[in-house]
Amino acid sequence: MSCLHGIGAHGILFYMTDTNLKLKPEEYLVREGEESNEMFYLQNGTLAVFKRKGNGEQQIGTIYSGELVGEMSFFDNKPRSASVKAISDCELVCIPRAKMDSLHRQLPPWFKALVNTLLDRLRRANTRVRI
Repeated sequence: MSCLHGIGAHGILFYMTDTNLKLKPEEYLVREGEESNEMFYLQNGTLAVFKRKGNGEQQIGTIYSGELVGEMSFFDNKPRSASVKAISDCELVCIPRAKMDSLHRQLPPWFKALVNTLLDRLRRANTRVRI
């Protein structure tokens, strides 16, 4: 279930976005190690998440309609932790960092620290996962 379920996600997302994207199967949305200035909301379709393994990649997850993509890098300003490409035709909403900055500045410092702690733990767990 989407983390945005039941909170008026569509209104929030469309306020913050100015770009819609379409991907065809096998097209990459983001690549592991890239810098991030946006996150995405998958409106329709299915995406696969990949990590580098040797000279190739291994699928480690799937993203379905109604889910966010790229939120870790978006919030902690670190390079993308995985690559994401379309499995099916996909429609996405791009949420640029600039649109979130004003909202982010209004958050209390303790909340920002909590989010950063959670992201750090998740990134460390991701590096320990063997593929």
